[in-house]
Amino acid sequence: MSYLQFRDKFYELGYFHVHQVYAWQTDFDKSNLTRWVKKGLLVKLRNGCYSFPEYLHQPNFACFLSNRIYRPSYVSLHTALAFYGMIPEAVAQVMAVSTLKKATFENSFGTFTYRQVANNLLFGYDVKPFRSSRTLLLAQPEKALLDLLYLYPFYNTRQEMEELRIDEDFLRQDFDVKRFGEYAEKFGSGALSRRAALLLKTYDL
Repeated sequence: MSYLQFRDKFYELGYFHVHQVYAWQTDFDKSNLTRWVKKGLLVKLRNGCYSFPEYLHQPNFACFLSNRIYRPSYVSLHTALAFYGMIPEAVAQVMAVSTLKKATFENSFGTFTYRQVANNLLFGYDVKPFRSSRTLLLAQPEKALLDLLYLYPFYNTRQEMEELRIDEDFLRQDFDVKRFGEYAEKFGSGALSRRAALLLKTYDL
């Protein structure tokens, strides 16, 4: 099989798993993947997961991959906050939430970090259209902020809240305070509820 034949089959997916390759051709020689990675024709994301180098510089493509290389998961925390323009800093890694154990993967697309939450906390994300028929699972702004306060409990003083430097125009115009409060209750954590209340007080919401 030629690489061009293979590329024609899988390129538009953006991402593929070796199981998809075997479903297409049961006698596929896996050594082809190793060879094509060495030649720079494929990018290995983690064991069994691959993409194409042409996608390396496409905006937010790493977020799309994040959803797929560790499932179930959705992009959240600092990455989602930066996506919405809620915090000023660019985020060097893609941060996500999953019900699976904590994990980190590094590849040519960057560093992918996953923090673990209980099954009942995997909510509050949107399925956003992304490039043709693809989709991207992204935390809503309110949930991304609550995930942050829940998983990083050192945000527990007014000074720490201020150092988040959340965009106050976004908070006034696009942030749903009611949803934030309702989602905070769903966590069932008194400590989180107190941190959430402190954040609202800090930013006068």
